[in-house]
Amino acid sequence: MSKKKLPGHYLFQKKQHEEFIEAVEALGKIVKKQGPLDAKTAHLIQLAAAIAIHSEGAVHSHVRRALESGATPEEIYHAIILLTNTIGFPTVSAAVSWAQDVLSRE
Repeated sequence: MSKKKLPGHYLFQKKQHEEFIEAVEALGKIVKKQGPLDAKTAHLIQLAAAIAIHSEGAVHSHVRRALESGATPEEIYHAIILLTNTIGFPTVSAAVSWAQDVLSRE
């Protein structure tokens, strides 16, 4: 992901705790290489997890990353609404609005 898209709070953490953030980033890269899932699928799974923990920032991040990995807005919205029976309509509705934050800028 390009630096210009990184949120300010993330850049702040990276500046304050450079080695820690580098380790977190390296772990993410290594884990993605360990299995057969493609990047798009991985980001859609991570998007679902971000929604489940109510992390608006992570939802924004994984919507952007899913798009960069080739996901369409329709696939992203489908991934979100698939969660309705598992995590509930109010959480899914919030996630749709967070996804729209990013998708409306694309």
